[in-house]
Amino acid sequence: MANIEITFHADSIMRLTTFQLFLPNDVSAEIIDGNPAYKRKTKTLFLLHGYSGIYKDWALGSLAHEMSLKYNLAVVMPSGDNSFYVDGKGSGHAYAQYVGRELVDYVRGTFGLAKKTEDTFIGGFSMGGFGAIHLGMLFPQNFGKIAALSSAMIIEDIAGLQPGEENAIADYDYYTSVFGELSALKTSRNNPEHQIKLRIQGQERIQPIFMACGTEDYLLPNNRRFHQFLVSEGVDVTYRESPGCHDWKFWNEYLEPAILWMLNTCGQP
Repeated sequence: MANIEITFHADSIMRLTTFQLFLPNDVSAEIIDGNPAYKRKTKTLFLLHGYSGIYKDWALGSLAHEMSLKYNLAVVMPSGDNSFYVDGKGSGHAYAQYVGRELVDYVRGTFGLAKKTEDTFIGGFSMGGFGAIHLGMLFPQNFGKIAALSSAMIIEDIAGLQPGEENAIADYDYYTSVFGELSALKTSRNNPEHQIKLRIQGQERIQPIFMACGTEDYLLPNNRRFHQFLVSEGVDVTYRESPGCHDWKFWNEYLEPAILWMLNTCGQP
């Protein structure tokens, strides 16, 4: 099992950046024997961290390493800084292009990993859950399924912020620097709901989405609202709620179920 940190120059954000990769390329016979996941080619999962996080978060806080071994799954963990994985204003802030296109191409070209849409997944928690949905909508050719845990689906909350105002996370200036003019946000490409509506209008198929949120999580109303939006638009969505907060205990509880859902195996890899 290779655990690799790769630093490379990403043109989209115009600088060196680092991501972590779990690659089950030298797994012991004890793990392989009798494991149907190793009778197929390795699939790939991109996992996105939350606000104020870093590429190491999934490796340090979650069961991602164990899941990579168990399910013959390459796990790619990039750093999105505090970008919400959107293409911000100005040069060097194209985080959607970086994670959703450039990094996917780099991983496929460098490591020869899953090159088919149906073998490549994206997921994340909090800001990373927003990012997984956002990037899945922008790059459907790259991600066959999407898993979003405790997602920061905050567009409705911040679209009406005025100069000088702030919420519990950040202020008007931060959100404007990330998302652009907030008064135009609802019809912006940075709004996943708007992107979904546009794709449906264009008769495009929306990828299946898995969502989970704890009943004690402060983002629960946001997740319930977005789930209802997906249902109203006829999107294939699997939604789960259970006791839990905005923490690793909850995200670890749902990482394996989300992976099994992505693999479409009903408990088998």
